[in-house]
Amino acid sequence: MHTELWDQWDSVRIPDFVSETGPRRSNMGSEKTIPLPEQLRTWLLHAVSAEASDLHIIAGYPPVLRVHGDLMEMPESALTAEVTQKLLSALCPPETLHRLESHKNVDFSLDLANDGSSSRFRVNIFQAGSALSACFRIVPSTILDFEWAGFPADVAKRLAFLRDGLVIVTGATGSGKTTTLAMIVNLINQAGGYRIITVEEPAEYIYPRAANSVVTQREVGIDVTTFADGLKYGLRQDPDVILVGEIRDRDTAQIALSAAETGHLVFSTLHTRDAKGAISRYADLFPQDVQRDVRTQLALSLRAVVAQRLLPDIVKGAKRHLALEMLWNTYPVASAIRTGKLENLDTYLTTGRNEGMVSFDESVKRLLLAEKITREVAEQNVREPSYLARP
Repeated sequence: MHTELWDQWDSVRIPDFVSETGPRRSNMGSEKTIPLPEQLRTWLLHAVSAEASDLHIIAGYPPVLRVHGDLMEMPESALTAEVTQKLLSALCPPETLHRLESHKNVDFSLDLANDGSSSRFRVNIFQAGSALSACFRIVPSTILDFEWAGFPADVAKRLAFLRDGLVIVTGATGSGKTTTLAMIVNLINQAGGYRIITVEEPAEYIYPRAANSVVTQREVGIDVTTFADGLKYGLRQDPDVILVGEIRDRDTAQIALSAAETGHLVFSTLHTRDAKGAISRYADLFPQDVQRDVRTQLALSLRAVVAQRLLPDIVKGAKRHLALEMLWNTYPVASAIRTGKLENLDTYLTTGRNEGMVSFDESVKRLLLAEKITREVAEQNVREPSYLARP
């Protein structure tokens, strides 16, 4: 069974795997089993069987699933603050509960065993008003395949086997950025001959061991303090490929550029609407007086920007479809980045099909013509609705 494409979410702790009764967490070699309330266990297993992406436990509402983008209430009574407090606090070991009390939010993972199989969840527990609430996100147990995800395999291979440089995958939360990167990095891993380092918050997909490849996955908050530190020290660990879960600040952005300049292939994500926005956002992480130099570095080191959206199927409740904007750093694109004339990128996306460019407008139009999305959805996701009628 496949689940939806998931995006990355924040975490400060990544506990390990679980027994039949509840999540088992490791801490410096020691393990302990945390009992999982039976009611919560039932809801989580139902979320998995329903192919939900998330389960929401919020006081004043019944348990709510998100299935292929739509919210669906479970046939339960509305939960009281007392019930959510009891269920969610029981899920936390003492050190996690202490963090929750002091920070009002806590993130961790758990694995739930069921009839010989295991389902993995990322958990965010938070305080809303005077009540505890939570969101459980279901993590696919294996890395998805390109065909199911709707990501072009030829594009993935081109990205995976670039010699060096920076590749940015961008899009809103929930657009499948983490899944795309996992599929591409696993393609590299399975090819063999690569030393791969990931710096993630958290490590969502676990890469299988492959012949003649070595993968190290480091988690921010557990194995390393920040993304920037993970990158800095990662450069001393003989990497060929580096995956940075997210570029959030100037230090991470600068080290990622430097790593790309010095012969490494670097993958990372940003949260922007489109490819043009990713380039603008990258430069804006730096003070105004150095942005010209940053754009020059970016023009030299950037290899591609992949922008993603997940659009609802023509049938309500069916699996969503990936709309993809693909910007390759050709000479005209590099010139536009260097000079700050990013408005020209829209033209290059349209005219650069021979170089592999694809605009969102074109990708959405293809989905419409394939009768995978409705015209209403298509019109909401193109710059100009009249484009959909062009030959």
